[in-house]
Amino acid sequence: MELETYSRSQLALRNGQDREEIWIAYRGIIYDVTHSRLWRNGQHYEHWSGQDLTDELADAPHSEGVFKKLRKVGRLI
Repeated sequence: MELETYSRSQLALRNGQDREEIWIAYRGIIYDVTHSRLWRNGQHYEHWSGQDLTDELADAPHSEGVFKKLRKVGRLI
């Protein structure tokens, strides 16, 4: 399945404030975290949705394996 592409500004709108969707990006893939209880109001600890979180994973207490549980919605261009 081909994933739709989105710009950083389009991703930024999916922050739980400007639109209902809550999306994050990691390694060029955009994931939907709208229904995750961990991303209520677009925030997960000190991380904000609508952003590319690739560089922030080093500070997380978990591995990139958490992204396997999330639905992919697109690619970040």
